[in-house]
Amino acid sequence: MHTIRFEPSGQQVQASTGTLLSEAADQAGLELNMPCGGQGRCGRCVVIAQNGAGIRRRSTVRLSAEDMAAGYALGCQTVVEGDAVITIPPQEKIERRLTTDKTAHGVVLPFTYNPQVHQPVRLFPVTIEPPSMADQTDDWSRLKRALSMPDLAADLPTMRRLGPALRANDWTATAVIETDTWAQPDGPPRLVALLPPDAPEAVGAAVDIGTTTVSLYLVNLHTGEVLAKAAEYNGQIKRGEDVISRIIFAGKNNGLADLQKLVVETINALLQRATRRAGIEPEQIFKMTVSGNSTMLHLFLTIPPASIRLEPFVTAINQPLPVRAADLGVNIHPQASVDCLPGVASYVGADISAGVIGSQMCTSTALTLFLDVGTNGETVLGDCDWLISCACSAGPAFEGAGVQDGMRATIGAIEEVWINHQDYEPTCRVIPHPKLEVQGVPTPPRGLCGSGLISLLAEMFITGVVDKGGNLNFNLNTPRIREGEHGPEYVVAWAHETAHERDIVITKVDIDNLMRAKGAIYAGFTVMAQSVGIELDMVERVLIGGSFGQYINVEKAVQIGLLPDMAWDRFEFLGNTSLQGALLALLNRDYRRQVAEAAARMTYLELSADNTFYEAFMSALFLPHTDLDQFPSVAKLLQK
Repeated sequence: MHTIRFEPSGQQVQASTGTLLSEAADQAGLELNMPCGGQGRCGRCVVIAQNGAGIRRRSTVRLSAEDMAAGYALGCQTVVEGDAVITIPPQEKIERRLTTDKTAHGVVLPFTYNPQVHQPVRLFPVTIEPPSMADQTDDWSRLKRALSMPDLAADLPTMRRLGPALRANDWTATAVIETDTWAQPDGPPRLVALLPPDAPEAVGAAVDIGTTTVSLYLVNLHTGEVLAKAAEYNGQIKRGEDVISRIIFAGKNNGLADLQKLVVETINALLQRATRRAGIEPEQIFKMTVSGNSTMLHLFLTIPPASIRLEPFVTAINQPLPVRAADLGVNIHPQASVDCLPGVASYVGADISAGVIGSQMCTSTALTLFLDVGTNGETVLGDCDWLISCACSAGPAFEGAGVQDGMRATIGAIEEVWINHQDYEPTCRVIPHPKLEVQGVPTPPRGLCGSGLISLLAEMFITGVVDKGGNLNFNLNTPRIREGEHGPEYVVAWAHETAHERDIVITKVDIDNLMRAKGAIYAGFTVMAQSVGIELDMVERVLIGGSFGQYINVEKAVQIGLLPDMAWDRFEFLGNTSLQGALLALLNRDYRRQVAEAAARMTYLELSADNTFYEAFMSALFLPHTDLDQFPSVAKLLQK
């Protein structure tokens, strides 16, 4: 055992030989961001050893000779071999974009809500005849008799509270009953809780666990009114920015439990924020529906996800059974049902089956292409009599990761760019700081978010700053195109204009990452359409879901070859359709059934099964595509 002291906190732990510094830091209760899942790829868990003794670097990727001479080491790739003093630099903070998540206005249900028809969780006032020497019927039988529910069921924790609750309120109470679940539509009703007679109305929660963001609706189960909504970055980001990194991290030591704890902490923080706004207690929440991709739901349920990334790429389960909130550590009523919605396959999860229903895709017979653009590009094609789906790994580039000056869509992010055709000077729109915006003071930029990167790449292509292969044009008379430390780059903002006083640039490597991401998504839905004999120009509607989707500029996305070239009125941007589907499934048992039916009806196309996708992907690795005939509007623009 060796003594490891962490600075500047002064925390000290005992660690055995071979312990990773990241594990020792965790033991000390200190955070190290590891967006690559501890694979040593990102370099964001860098620490400083005051001297080289006591540690051994297993990998020096991302470290120069000068770095190592200065004592730098990667926490996830460096092991303890003796006593050491380790300095942890300030960790990158994941800031929440200040949006209108404080309000729940504008949420409109596509049906007239009736809790007695639609909602399986209801409150029943009940008055029970107390026992006597003449009637010694047990408490449980008395309750069932008073409710006229002879087959009523209950869990052991509820049974333990039964007698005291009845006697404390003189044999009057409010019974919270779950009348059915999707898993047992004809099963016995279940007593969730026994409350005082003046109990407030029951509340439910709909949650979408995104790879990047977790979003939540809080809903009155009696009226169907959305009481509050909230969103926050998924705490798992510090253990991996994409699903593959998190799957790898989950397989290490206590990684799976750690990831489950992080996402539950995120959900509980959102519940605390939302219940405070709504003026209710968390224990009033008696049901929760949860949507998310297959990896996110496996991690939430602490189900090992390793098989998702290993051939033949199957999940442990696509349709999880409801579980109790207490079993997961979710801070609502302990006996409330947590219903994780059904998915289709390893990379087409509940977020897509819920998104199909949440987008109202099945209310029309039009041939529809449904896209969810994020770290994975999931696509569904069909008219709901038939549905085919596929997924491709777009990577985190559109989330600002894997890009030198990329960042999430928070304060200071450049979200749109225009480039002058004469002098190639950019004009940027930055997500403002509310206080500066009120004062009329511009917010200095800190980096480029996903929508800004799409806009920038499109402008660079249309103005000739880059060619169709993404190569920067050094023949242009502008100081913004230069040879940088990491190769050719274009300067978007000079150091004196930025918040951190460093140039904000996009490099050739960044451009290649973006082109791979957009190429994968375009190739995915193209191959899927061809597999059922459909040309893209036959598609009547393109529905774009996902929180990132609502910020995409259609014109720019077409110009880089991310979206198909068709009339703009065919595109609809719908925001978080996964959360909307979770909300509908929470409030209406018929919609919950529709989500399950959509998942069951969907045919999954595995793109890696043959070379078709690879060939289409290679063709899409140009701006906008090798076949310009697929992008007539872009060809016309280039002619001008």
